Amino acid sequence: MITQYTQLDVADNSGAKRLQIIQVLKGGSARHGKRRLRRGGVGDIVVCSVRQAIPSSDLKKGDKVRCVVVRTKYPTRRKDGSYVQFDSNAAVVIDKENNPKGTRVFGAVARELRERNFAKIISLAEEVW
Repeated sequence: MITQYTQLDVADNSGAKRLQIIQVLKGGSARHGKRRLRRGGVGDIVVCSVRQAIPSSDLKKGDKVRCVVVRTKYPTRRKDGSYVQFDSNAAVVIDKENNPKGTRVFGAVARELRERNFAKIISLAEEVW
């Protein structure tokens, strides 16, 4: 599960290298002390701040972007009872219509994205787990 302030790697060639979550838009919530924290997982949309970027890209440090989470370290349970987890937390930068801004997606992505209507990201991915 990922929450506010979680650092994410970027899994596409949009120009950003590292992101920090500002807010989880879709996902569950949990109590943390006296306040509620929204938790996100694979396929959830988050609002992020760009922490590192490639110098010659459209995205600059400090920009706010919408992303979809494609990999998490926390295990994700599937309907058949199996679990899938990855080595890093990663996201793909998307636009308002949920299309990826980059033209390539690096690394493996979870199969759960197909159920969440991110077929374009699945088609661009190197590997689908």
